[in-house]
Amino acid sequence: MIKKLVIFLIIAVALSCKNDTNTNGKLNVVTTTTMITDLVKNIGGDYINVEGLMGSGVDPHLYKASEGDVSKLVKADIIFYNGLHLEGKLVEVFEKMTTKSPIALGEVLDKNSLIGSDYFASNYDPHVWFNIQYFKQFVEKVTQVLSEKDPVNAQNYKDNEKAYLQKLDQLQSEIADVIESLPKDKRVLVTAHDAFNYFGKTYGFEVVGLQGLSTATEAGVQDVQKLSAFIIERDIKAIFVESSVPKRTIEALQAAVKSKGHDVAIGGTLYSDALGNAGTVEGTYIGMFKYNVKTIVDALK
Repeated sequence: MIKKLVIFLIIAVALSCKNDTNTNGKLNVVTTTTMITDLVKNIGGDYINVEGLMGSGVDPHLYKASEGDVSKLVKADIIFYNGLHLEGKLVEVFEKMTTKSPIALGEVLDKNSLIGSDYFASNYDPHVWFNIQYFKQFVEKVTQVLSEKDPVNAQNYKDNEKAYLQKLDQLQSEIADVIESLPKDKRVLVTAHDAFNYFGKTYGFEVVGLQGLSTATEAGVQDVQKLSAFIIERDIKAIFVESSVPKRTIEALQAAVKSKGHDVAIGGTLYSDALGNAGTVEGTYIGMFKYNVKTIVDALK
């Protein structure tokens, strides 16, 4: 109750101090995950100010807003977030922001095409950015919102949209070529949690996550033993750590396989719920996707 009161007071104070735009006259845009931050920067370019709440290696399932985050959110002209209950611990803050409506990009997607999930309040797997076609719909929505909010620069946003969509088309083509080199019977992806179901559905991978869809749940001994038996039975060559999930669970899985007289390699670290460090290739959505696919294919061949 005390925490809720503190959040309410922070919002009230921030609202009393809010300016509609930054002193440089540009829209202030706040984003949640690194994937959305990168997308918005590609569309907004130099015409907006972008502040991402989450950085590299940050788990959006567990992320809680700080006092500074709440202030940024209240002062923003536009807020973009993934939705589908990915940022579950931020929902309480969003609900108290009565003067604006944060934009959940996941809401633009056709729910009939999404993967179901009993765990999330939305009843859908929220890791939709691993379907590039869905990510393109995010791009279109961001462009629409920025253009409506800042009509003076609408054409610039649309030009950036066109250029970025072409890059995403090229990404799809390159990824398909790389994955084609991996035999279909080797397309089994074992990771720390089930973040790659949309990727698996698109590219024909069987995906198995040790922790399920959310990192808020922890893998138990039975989970580890069951999955180690699966790895041995299917003769899987490599399993993968995730950058935003502690690697101890995958290391425990590797040890369980070894204890039964078999070996499985840790094929590398994949970027799942967050991009790589800013300024690196993996720090962009396109670079992350290329890196993940190369890492997976090289390790499973």
